[in-house]
This record gives sequence, C-alpha cells and structure tokens, in this order.
Amino acid sequence: MATDAATHPSFPEKGVAWNELRERLEGLGENDVDWRNKKSAVYVFHPGEDVLEVAKEAYALYQSENALGPAAFPSLKRMEDEVIAMALDLLNGPDTGIGNMTSGGTESILLAVKSCRDAAAARFEERALDLHGANLVLPRTAHLAFDKAAHYLGLEIRRVDVDADFLADPVAMRKAVDQRTILLVGSAPCFPYGLVDPIPDLAEIALAEGLWLHVDACVGGYLNPFAEREGVELPSWDFRVEGVRTISADLHKYGYAAKGASTLLHRTHEQHAFQGFQAQDWPAGSMSTPTVAGTRPGGAIASAWAVMHYLGAEGYRERTRRILTAREKIVAGLDTLGLRLLGDPRLALLAFGPAEGDDLPIFSVWKVLHDRGWFSGIVQNPDGIHLMLSPSHEEVVDTYLADLADAVAIARKEAAKTGTSEGAAPTRYA
Repeated sequence: MATDAATHPSFPEKGVAWNELRERLEGLGENDVDWRNKKSAVYVFHPGEDVLEVAKEAYALYQSENALGPAAFPSLKRMEDEVIAMALDLLNGPDTGIGNMTSGGTESILLAVKSCRDAAAARFEERALDLHGANLVLPRTAHLAFDKAAHYLGLEIRRVDVDADFLADPVAMRKAVDQRTILLVGSAPCFPYGLVDPIPDLAEIALAEGLWLHVDACVGGYLNPFAEREGVELPSWDFRVEGVRTISADLHKYGYAAKGASTLLHRTHEQHAFQGFQAQDWPAGSMSTPTVAGTRPGGAIASAWAVMHYLGAEGYRERTRRILTAREKIVAGLDTLGLRLLGDPRLALLAFGPAEGDDLPIFSVWKVLHDRGWFSGIVQNPDGIHLMLSPSHEEVVDTYLADLADAVAIARKEAAKTGTSEGAAPTRYA
C-alpha cells in the first residue's frame, strides 16, 4: 500500500538545527487554542505567568530523572512523599493515610478501582465467590474514567440517574447495590455540572453494606479546601467523612502543576497494599511498582512539589478568590440574560443553558462564542455550555459576558429567521 511521503515522513538522515526545529514547532501549534489569551475554559489552568514559569523550570530540572528507581533518585521519592503528605493534610487524611502520585486522574481512578477489586477478590474468595459480575455503582455524572477502569479490569458499571438538582441520588444508588457490588462513587465536584455529591449519604450506604467508597475529587481536590477557607459552603466530601476509602485529586488541574500529575490517596496502608504490582519471574530480577507506569517522569513530581511550595496556602487562596469572583460575575450575568445555571455550582465549574420553556438554541450560542475565540465545552440532556474557570478568567469575564450577550441575540435572530430552535451539538471537548 502506497503512502503519502508528506503525511508519513521518513526518519531524517541528518539532524536539524534547533532554531529551525523551534520554528517548526511554533508553526505546528498555530491552529491550537490560544489559551494564553485567557479565552479557553477547558484543558488548561492558567494561574499566572509566574506559576507557569515555576512549573516549567522545576520540570526541566528533573526531566531526565526516573521515579521508577528510588534508589537511584531518592530526591524524587522524597518529593513524592512530601507531596502526598501535603495532600493528606489538605484533605484531612488520618495518620494512617498513604498514597502516590500518578500520571493523571484516569490513572488515579483506575488504581482506586483496581485496589478495590483486588481487596474484594480476597473477600469473595472467603465466601466461595468469584469476581464475575462484580460491579461499580455510580451516578450518571461520574467521570467516564470509571467506565475505562471497568473495561480494563473486567467489571460491570451501573450508572444511576441523578436527582432533580443533578446530584447523586443516594436512594436510587442504594437500590442499585447487590451482593456483587464492590464500589460506590461520588464526585467532589462532578465534571459536567461542578456539583459536590452528598458524600456523607453515600458513605452511610458504604458502611452499611461493607462497600468501598471512592471520592473523585480530580477537579476539586486542590481547589475545594481553599474555597472552603474563603467561605464557600460544601457538603463534607473528604476524609472527614467516615467511609471514604480513597480520593483522587489532580495536581495538574487546580494544583497548577505541569501535566502528568495527579494523586491517589488511601485511608489505610492495608488497602493501599492492593494498589501496586509485583513480579519476579524474570532474568533481571523482581519488579515492584506502586502505579500503572514503570518509568515515571521526575519532572512531573518536581513540578508539583515546587508549585505547592511556591504558592503555599495563601497563594492558592488568592487564586481561588479570583476564580470565585469570576464565577459570581458570570452567574449574575447569566441571570441578566435570562439563562439558567444547571444545579447550584459553587466552585470553578459550571454549566448553563436556556431557562425552562425558552427555545433558545444554546449550541448556536456556543458556536458564535467559539468563532470569537472562546473555547469551552458543552453538556447534553439538558443542553448547555460548560465552563471550567481559571484564576486568569477574572481578567476577561466582562468581555466574555458582552460576547455572550451578543451571541444570545444572534442565535435568537437566526432561529427566528429559520423558524427552528434546534442547533447541532458541537464536538465534545471534555
């Protein structure tokens, strides 16, 4: 089969000068979203140029080091241990708490599910049962990373409808539990709507039924504690809640570290023992890894460690205040435009759509905003626009609201002209 040389370039015979390669790299990114202009509300978390520089320089200092070898690089072991200790302190972990850094929320969630599965296998063996048909019960709003984990680990997913406020419904979730349920999930907050599920109610079910409760705080783990210190009222969501066994929290989101950095935190060493991998039938000796990866980039660990120390609690609180200010302005602006929030989001994520009975084509509104450079996601059923706010959005929120008002007016005019309120859903970005 012939290939297009332009599409499938061959390996270069000679090296290329870095200045030329740099130009090529910059050219390759010319169609990427320009997140530095503060118009992107997904994928990138912009805390300020100073923090970005700290994250970058710390990463570069350890970009070649490998956390697979703690004997060779005790510096990375020490930094990871300190990051986990700080994380447990923030999330009210007990003295028995333990954890690891991972490459991202998906790996953290997969490892939580794997830990639960292997612990359940030991219990099932005592009851002369196997894991066939073992299932996870979670709200419809829980992240799809749980589906991915179930796919890889041979488990069943049971998604349960949320209540009228888009929150996990404990009554419905309890009804979905059976003797082969091993894990319950709650989000703090969920990605689609930015809402913190009623974790204490889910913990009550978990304790009564002997189930593992995982809290997905990939988005909120390094934001919620500082929002609470700024007076935001949230339901209890972390290790303060008895029954919470594991928490996933991403450092490359509102921890502002360089990407590939998340944390998985366990309540006890005993349950953490089910997380890792070990094998020894190999000529090169035994191998033991705490996470899915073998090689783990030292740069991600160093970046997280550096940013956490650079900002400190006050630095995180200051950036959280800016996010909350932006959110409050947006909420007020939505009300002025006759748009409605989906649920009652109090953190950095929110979704909004037309008011009840309004036939405004919200995806047409999204398209107008997108054409003006605003890059954000969507939600469906009900349809809406999804925002994931960063501290830097405080600087552009007035411009966003002005463009949103224009977009609403344009969408209404076009709908009246065509006689339809339907708009095609854009590509989903989250």
